[in-house]
Amino acid sequence: MSRTILKVLLLIALGVIVGVPTAYSTFVHSEREIVIGAHEATVHPTFDGYARIDFGTLIPQIRVPAETPLGIGVDIRLGDSEVTELNQLVARDAVIASQPQGEIAAVRSTILSMAADAAMRGLGVAALTVLVAVLGWRAIGGSRRRAIWATARHPRRGQVVGALGTAVVVVAGVALVAAPDRPRSDDTASWVPIGTVFPVLPNDPVLDRVEIIEGASTSGSKALVQGALDTYQTSVAFYGRMVDTARSVDVRTPQEGETTALVVTDRHDNIGMDPVVRVIAERAGADLLIDLGDDTSNGASWETFSINSLAREFRDVDIVSVTGNHDNGTAIATQMEDKGFTLLKGEPVTVGGVRFLGSSDPRSSGLTAGYFGDAKDNAAALAKQDEELTKAACEAGDVSVIAVHSPTSAKKAAASGCVDLVLSGHLHRQVGPVTAIGENGRSTTTLTTASTGGAVYAFALGSKLRRTAQATIVTFRDGRPVGLQPVDFEPGGDVAPQSYVSMAPSDR
Repeated sequence: MSRTILKVLLLIALGVIVGVPTAYSTFVHSEREIVIGAHEATVHPTFDGYARIDFGTLIPQIRVPAETPLGIGVDIRLGDSEVTELNQLVARDAVIASQPQGEIAAVRSTILSMAADAAMRGLGVAALTVLVAVLGWRAIGGSRRRAIWATARHPRRGQVVGALGTAVVVVAGVALVAAPDRPRSDDTASWVPIGTVFPVLPNDPVLDRVEIIEGASTSGSKALVQGALDTYQTSVAFYGRMVDTARSVDVRTPQEGETTALVVTDRHDNIGMDPVVRVIAERAGADLLIDLGDDTSNGASWETFSINSLAREFRDVDIVSVTGNHDNGTAIATQMEDKGFTLLKGEPVTVGGVRFLGSSDPRSSGLTAGYFGDAKDNAAALAKQDEELTKAACEAGDVSVIAVHSPTSAKKAAASGCVDLVLSGHLHRQVGPVTAIGENGRSTTTLTTASTGGAVYAFALGSKLRRTAQATIVTFRDGRPVGLQPVDFEPGGDVAPQSYVSMAPSDR
């Protein structure tokens, strides 16, 4: 082996010796604030192989095997929530837990980001150390290195003691830097399968893997936890049966030269419906999702779990979206864009071969009925939105679909004849499809899809559907809409596709 190769290998070894402990220490000592379910939460990586959730003092901790490489786990400490009623908060957590994949994906993404940051820091420290070593080697010079080596071959006692002391300090420093935190008091607590504490639980592939910590919080909150488990099981059972039903439903599939999209709207946090409508999308061969807004009830940051869920279920298709009046603020729109949604902003865009135009609802609403702000200002904002969309559609001349939350936002646009199809939600009931001849002599079809979450007012999150829900399949040929098929989801669990409606061909 040549001396050059040996030097390179020694430098690589030096980089590894310094960089790996640095990366490890950075990773295990890091934490990040994210939103999980209805909570602000702190995520802290571990190497115990478990995903552990700390709910605070009133509810016992739980953990489940993380099943990740290298035994990487995660410690999740749930914090404050905008929901103030404890029973309501626990019930919401239980429903969200029944469809956890969106939140799991968010936590996984956060841990991967933390690991990448730690790796980059380790690499940076390793590179800096190697550079210092190279510069130091060159600065000492050949003659001085030979003198040092000659002295090292026959060291004096003081030199040996100094070298050993330096080595001890370096090793101790690396160990202290890389050492994880001291174990918390609950690290030595007793964990037991949740079925031993709640023996009446039926077999469940998720609950069978959950362990719960033994202690005063477990026995003191038994009734509260039992209620959450009942809600969880009801949600899993109801939406699980509906998924099975949806798999056997016959809907129109695209013919040669056609593509399809699925329309959802007014989900209002009901993530239980996401896997159900995903099955309908698969049955219809849809490769595009059109989200017409009101995915939440308040537009609060804790409701980003709703966007996480939708993004997770439709992770392999393009998503075109607008926000609704209940998605007020920036949290939901930002989350949509972070998850790769194409958020319409008043300019024509082409997605999946279809030319879209749309914009988010200009109004803001809370959980209760009504709108924030002056009624005249809200009406003026809708009228301005309609005027702008009409102008943009007619100037572009090639817009196929206008997607808005409220039908009021595109009345003039629909009457202008400058677009083939206007899709909206907001009303929580189906209106249309209706086809009319526009001012320019061309036809435009309008359709308002009912709430995909089965929402009553602005709330839909629950263990079952509160009312009939709906999604719509849109069929396209050469980027132009040629047919519509709404699909109804009944509170009893039935899935009922409506008849396919052909749209009149446009000469546009």
